[in-house]
Amino acid sequence: MIQSKAQIKVNHIAVHVSDLETSKKFYESIVGLKEIDEPFKDGLHAWYDIGGGAALHIIEAPNVPTQISKVNHLCFSMKDMDSFIKTLQDTNYPFESWPGEKGKVTIRVDGIRQIYIQDPDGMWLEINDDY
Repeated sequence: MIQSKAQIKVNHIAVHVSDLETSKKFYESIVGLKEIDEPFKDGLHAWYDIGGGAALHIIEAPNVPTQISKVNHLCFSMKDMDSFIKTLQDTNYPFESWPGEKGKVTIRVDGIRQIYIQDPDGMWLEINDDY
């Protein structure tokens, strides 16, 4: 008997942060995400629309260790990556290529341009132009 595959979609991605306000400034001012309503209202959660009906949930949990690795990363595709890079340069926010070259862009084998930045807790984010 063949089983039908379930219809699924990404609902949200949850990311641990050590300081909610610092992380909110990063995700709003640097990444450019729009905050959406969250039900907890406890000062430990912030939710952001990341498109396609999905959300990014950042959750403050001080003193909780995390494993930082560029392999474990969030990825956001930007319609205008050049403007995003200019914003990083104008605000002196560091970015690098996949191999770790500061201020450089990686061009993947499929032609997609990508850079990597870190949030205030060191979580890696890939930003690419595969919009």
